[in-house]
Amino acid sequence: MFSAYSPRAANAYQRINIETSMHTIDQHQLVSLLYEGVLNSIATARGAMARGDVVGKVNAISKALRIIEEGLSTALDRVDGGELASNLGALYDYCTQRLILANARNDDAMMQEVMKLIEPVAQGWNEIKKNGVLAADAPAPASGQPALVEA
Repeated sequence: MFSAYSPRAANAYQRINIETSMHTIDQHQLVSLLYEGVLNSIATARGAMARGDVVGKVNAISKALRIIEEGLSTALDRVDGGELASNLGALYDYCTQRLILANARNDDAMMQEVMKLIEPVAQGWNEIKKNGVLAADAPAPASGQPALVEA
């Protein structure tokens, strides 16, 4: 009547749950989750490295790199994003290089450096939603640049 627990079936349900939630989440919250994912992955890599878990470290760094490259970096509007998008792109590129080196050299200081660079950006991103209205919700300023309107 009932079958035994199947990890494959559980993974399918988890994947469906994630895909469904991705369609209902707003873009600001999605970027917040990406930042959180990068920071958590780096913390996991640092812990794995401290334990001597090479596979765990490599997997966690790989996850952080994928989030930066496929999530955060590709989400930048490099055409209309101006100097901010350009600066964030440069930051993401630098963080990617540092994580690759940290992985190759087992260098915890490099991983800490990336965390220290990403954390303030993530905090600032979260403060945007708390303290104001995003530019998409506000009328466009005369300059054509994105703006924050205080709530």
